[in-house]
Amino acid sequence: MPVREVLLYPHPALKQVAAPVQASDLDAVAADLIDTMRSFERCVGLAAPQIGLDARVCVVDVSDHPKAETSNGLLVLANPRVIESEGSHVAREGCLSLPDVTANVRRATRIVVQHMGGTVECEGFEARAVLHEIDHLDGILFLDRVESLVDDVFKRKSYAGRSPGSERSSG
Repeated sequence: MPVREVLLYPHPALKQVAAPVQASDLDAVAADLIDTMRSFERCVGLAAPQIGLDARVCVVDVSDHPKAETSNGLLVLANPRVIESEGSHVAREGCLSLPDVTANVRRATRIVVQHMGGTVECEGFEARAVLHEIDHLDGILFLDRVESLVDDVFKRKSYAGRSPGSERSSG
């Protein structure tokens, strides 16, 4: 499947609630998400709305990230729903759809997610990444979760992977 363009904020698709995905569409959507996610160095997750698809599907893979203490490997989450969460931790997040900023965001430290393929338990950095991607499916961006736009949002100092704007010009 092809690497897709990542939509940039303020593209309106990023603020829409995604429609449930049908099993018959899942493989194609997942393949595009995985290929696109892997085309960005250090990217740990991507949601269908970020590549212009109206489908409740996201992918997460923190297995090679230095902040990940635990990992379930590559997760393809179709129609995910958090059924348990506990703990709380504030940490810095970034997003391909908002490439110029990072922000401090409070997230649960342990979650259980029910999805088309069953359930999965995630902790720490992986839980943070999964929650970030599920937010995309609900039209929520990480900036919507910061406590203070003045104190908790930072201009990105460096970019991992492709240079800003390359192959991601607009949405």
